[in-house]
Amino acid sequence: MAKTIEEIADFMFKQVSEAQEVSKKLKPGDLTKLAIKAFGDEGVDKKMGKMAIKELVLSGKCVYTYFGGSFLELPHREGAAND
Repeated sequence: MAKTIEEIADFMFKQVSEAQEVSKKLKPGDLTKLAIKAFGDEGVDKKMGKMAIKELVLSGKCVYTYFGGSFLELPHREGAAND
């Protein structure tokens, strides 16, 4: 059964969250490859990966950051440096 864009986006969000907990950054291509590997036999391809990333960014769950390349991260909280 093919995965929906929302299911792929949820998987990617979990990957970004787990990576950020250990101070690791994931590139969009890395997330797509992880999704293809996890759901490969269920019809996930690069196009669906891009659509899922777009969904995450438009919903505000993830943001792009640029440090020598593009990465997806969770949005930083306002005043988080003061915690």
